[in-house]
Amino acid sequence: MTTPAAEIQARTLAGYADASKLRQEHDRDWVLSHLPGQPATLLDLGSGIGQLLQAALVRFPTLRQAVGLERSPHRIAEAAERLRPYGDRAVLREADLNAPEPVPYRPNVVTMTSVLHWLYPTEERILSWVREQLAPDGTFLLTTYHPARDDHGLGGEDDIVRDALTALGVRRDDVPALFAARDVLPIATRTRPADDLERLLERYFRVAEVHERDAVVSVDSAGQYGHFHAATFGDYYGRLVGPARRPEFFRAVGEAAWRRQQERGRVSHMPVRLWRLTPGDVRTVPPEE
Repeated sequence: MTTPAAEIQARTLAGYADASKLRQEHDRDWVLSHLPGQPATLLDLGSGIGQLLQAALVRFPTLRQAVGLERSPHRIAEAAERLRPYGDRAVLREADLNAPEPVPYRPNVVTMTSVLHWLYPTEERILSWVREQLAPDGTFLLTTYHPARDDHGLGGEDDIVRDALTALGVRRDDVPALFAARDVLPIATRTRPADDLERLLERYFRVAEVHERDAVVSVDSAGQYGHFHAATFGDYYGRLVGPARRPEFFRAVGEAAWRRQQERGRVSHMPVRLWRLTPGDVRTVPPEE
């Protein structure tokens, strides 16, 4: 039996280069526009297929080394091909951001775009690690999404998945219980409210600047969104249905997004924040119990 393309894509996180054009690519250019001066060393956390690293190497000839830490071997392999023309200036390392190894240098710039929510609720581990690795005069550029969420902690992509599950016959009121039963933490719950996140960041950094914009996702077809979902979220939400229903589920996600596009003129929108963080003048804030 042939495995459906969406399942293969979700399993391998393939196709991210095209999928990222809907949302993440805009973050990349936004972040690079806030890099200070002419950096010599850049460290990208959750570097994916190396798009930010490549753009930084092109934009900043002063970069002697652009290093990416990424957990997915599939994405590292794709990044290696993308970055091959840059030789020793580009370095890729397989790493779990929940417990990364120290790096043998102090980067001028650390970037992390649309990744922090995946580390919830132990984000302090990576924040402490970055604070230790960052050069004394360095900059940490971080982007975070902040979807509105309901009383069950669902919002953003969770809402589209909820629509898909309802189309597959799950009672809408039963969806939060299904998330809990399948141990799938809603992405909107993984994303701390902006004020809470700011207090957390201030334990390790000085918040030098905060910029905010509205991230809007629009698509041309159900298939395009299904492609985006599989490449971005992999099989994270696929656990909500049994293996036999995975193809049906991925198709329903695309169709739910396309209905929203037709009804509202867009699939989704939510605030995204860019934090420029520096090591100095850290507030002393006791950790939460």
